[in-house]
Amino acid sequence: MVKKLTLALGPILLMGACLTLPPPPSLYIDSLPQSITSAFSLNDRIKAEDAWKALRMGYTDRAEKAFLKLGTSHPLYHVGLGYTRLLKNDLPAAETGFKTALAAAPDLALAHLGLAQVYQKMGDEDLTFNELREVLKKDPGHQWAKEYYETLKTKKTQEAVSLAKQAMAAGQTETGKEAYLKALFYSPEYIPAHLSLAEVYKKEKKWSNAMVHLKAASDADPKNVAVLKSYAETLLAADQLGKSLDIYERILELEPKNIQVKDQVDQLKDKLGIYELPSQYDSIPAKETVAREDVAALLVVKFKGILEEPSAKPPIIIDIATSWASRFIIKVATLGLLDAYSNHGFQPQKTVTRGEMAEILFRTLNYFQKRGVKFHRQIPLDKIQVPDVTPEHVYYRPITEILSYQIMDLGPDKAFRPDQSLKGNEAVKIMDILLALVK
Repeated sequence: MVKKLTLALGPILLMGACLTLPPPPSLYIDSLPQSITSAFSLNDRIKAEDAWKALRMGYTDRAEKAFLKLGTSHPLYHVGLGYTRLLKNDLPAAETGFKTALAAAPDLALAHLGLAQVYQKMGDEDLTFNELREVLKKDPGHQWAKEYYETLKTKKTQEAVSLAKQAMAAGQTETGKEAYLKALFYSPEYIPAHLSLAEVYKKEKKWSNAMVHLKAASDADPKNVAVLKSYAETLLAADQLGKSLDIYERILELEPKNIQVKDQVDQLKDKLGIYELPSQYDSIPAKETVAREDVAALLVVKFKGILEEPSAKPPIIIDIATSWASRFIIKVATLGLLDAYSNHGFQPQKTVTRGEMAEILFRTLNYFQKRGVKFHRQIPLDKIQVPDVTPEHVYYRPITEILSYQIMDLGPDKAFRPDQSLKGNEAVKIMDILLALVK
């Protein structure tokens, strides 16, 4: 029984020994992803897997027949034929097959992989690179695509940078810029190319172009102080003071002992009207009475960005050196919103009365009116009658003007009480009303 079985198998083994297997494909062909085959019926899945297996083993004719049998509506029809054409080195037909597959399924990584190899054989490294990048968008961990992509990326970036340097050395600026941009096409995070382009654009005073590359460089290396300084300086040159301040403050976080950067931060804050508010400012709303220094601070802080920087020389004021609000006092006194007295004293801690506040508000109102702000009276002046403020009163006009705009109010008995002091929360409320009218 054993001898008969051996004889029966002999011819079959001999036939197998005479078969010649094709060489394994020289191309990379992925396995069929389960995300595609899971949607097939059992019969279609078997046909598709058999066709793909023949393709990966290099049986191009067998694979081609199998894909043709699947029919043009099958998801693997065009991509499968694309690979069979590629194995036969019919590059135009392979390209058409893969592109047709992508027209129906743009995210099909199998087709992008095929196109990458078509363009590799055609010698077009740019198109090869594009297709590999598409594969990695869909599958960042794809080992074969990643290795080939990184190799090509390094090679093309180095070629572009070398060309850029040669062009710049020869005075061919435009050619150099194009080459650096080409390098960034391959390596968007390549900081030296961004910095080189930024320097060129800075020389050309094309600030917006320079800032695009400096921002990209700082995003790629957020703790690179040299890059941040160049970015901050360029923003400053482009008169973008607020953004420049943001970058300088980032540098100061990295280098807290950098005196030059700290000075630059302080200068920018002064230009922008930004102040590190003392704790005394936060306590104003809770005060039983507000002083002149409190009102000066409220004016500057509340109207930050609206009050102009004084162009006139500051007046001589002799008694504010120890006041927490000295910088605010200097500004409002120079703008004429509050005056120093004839003896050059400001009396920063002197309590402000309601009549004095009306005068301050009236001056501020006039300041904005001269700069084009239009205010609308809520009450006609001739309708305003205040029993405790006669026309002879020193603050009669300021009080009636401020009442006509309803920035301040009369009491329940219709009296204004010009000699009464103001509470902190009242002063804040009044400033907010005026601010709303200005805006």
